[in-house]
Amino acid sequence: HAGGVVIAPSKISDFCPIYKGSDESDVVVSQFDKDDVEAVGLVKFDFLGLSNLTVMDKAIKIIANKGLSKELIDIDKLKLDDPKVFKLLQDCDTTGVFQLESEGMRGYLKKLKADCFEDIVAMLALYRPGPLDAGMVDDYINVKHGAKAEYAHVLLEPILSATNGVILYQEQVMQMAQQLAGYTLGSADLLRRAMGKKIQAEMDAQRKSFVEGAVAKSVPDQKASDIFDQVAKFAGYGFNKSHAAAYALVAYQTAYLKANFPVEFMAASMTLDMQNTD
Repeated sequence: HAGGVVIAPSKISDFCPIYKGSDESDVVVSQFDKDDVEAVGLVKFDFLGLSNLTVMDKAIKIIANKGLSKELIDIDKLKLDDPKVFKLLQDCDTTGVFQLESEGMRGYLKKLKADCFEDIVAMLALYRPGPLDAGMVDDYINVKHGAKAEYAHVLLEPILSATNGVILYQEQVMQMAQQLAGYTLGSADLLRRAMGKKIQAEMDAQRKSFVEGAVAKSVPDQKASDIFDQVAKFAGYGFNKSHAAAYALVAYQTAYLKANFPVEFMAASMTLDMQNTD
């Protein structure tokens, strides 16, 4: 990963071989891949820079300099229910809005008619190849506009109702195992990882535990097995909700600035791309 940084308590070379290219600007890199790096006990963090944060910073300063706000806007204290933001999203006016700019995303925003923050979180988790191919985006949108959500078991409704019956987040997979099959959160996390990696031996062992736990909660044997299959199918697509929510917050913040201060926001966006003729 271009942003991957390996961290050790002493020299990296105490733990794994390292390599440096001949160019003066080349950085030192580990000769192990991400899995082997972790296997020898090193920690890898991905540090990502985000130009949208610079755009927001510039826009906020322009707004204050023009006297349009009494003080610098605190972007982390915005209320998440500004009607202007949702009007902007419903109109698909999302050039410059983090993660919501692409043509495909605009097409879904037009159908979705987002009216709450949870919709933005869901769209960022849904707009990926797996969920798109599986028709999950259309299911989410159809239920939002009146179709009936379907639940494989009554115990799953409280977990899936917020996502219109769609198994969308990894956290939901863990909650389902906990509620339906009596898993601890620790063992539910192991189930999530096994389903994500699709290792057959692990899946077989997990199926046995899941079915036995569900039967103990009065779920019929075959029904439990069917639910396991359904969960396994969607767990591979599952997105980390906390990740989607953090992205959605930046999307909302950029949309807020664009909706309320369009001139200043676009000026900041264009300033950042000043060297980019296209």
